[in-house]
Amino acid sequence: MFHKHFFLLGFFLFALSLNAQKKYHKSYYKNGQLKEEGWLKDGLKNGYWKFYHQNGKLQKEGHFKNHKPTKYWYFYRENTTKEQEGHFKNGSKNNWWIFYTNKGIINYKCQYKNNLKNGFCFHYSRKKVIKAEKYHNDKKIKEWTDIKSFKKENSLSDLY
Repeated sequence: MFHKHFFLLGFFLFALSLNAQKKYHKSYYKNGQLKEEGWLKDGLKNGYWKFYHQNGKLQKEGHFKNHKPTKYWYFYRENTTKEQEGHFKNGSKNNWWIFYTNKGIINYKCQYKNNLKNGFCFHYSRKKVIKAEKYHNDKKIKEWTDIKSFKKENSLSDLY
């Protein structure tokens, strides 16, 4: 019986110590407007976070792991239109990123690796692809202004 109570007490203290390491954090601008909110674990940003413009509108939202952005993030302008969205891995842009015009319409999409353009970029006008580019380590290595020629030279499997 003593061992059972000792085990339960140990388990309770362990669970309590885990909760003590994780806390919800909020900080504010000087004008009193919410600036950021999210989870801290051992003093580092971990989990879901939101950041706000000084006018109170959402600026960006996404996840952190050990104080570095990770997973999928969204970024917004002060007028609430979407500015960009995409994947982070270990704090760096990776995979596909989408960039929007001031009116919230897709302007272009690019593939990234470690914060550098690596792969294809597609530029849009009136919701249609008008130009394609290929990058390696942030340097443009090819451009197509005719989408038919792009499709002829590239297969869909090249995009992923």
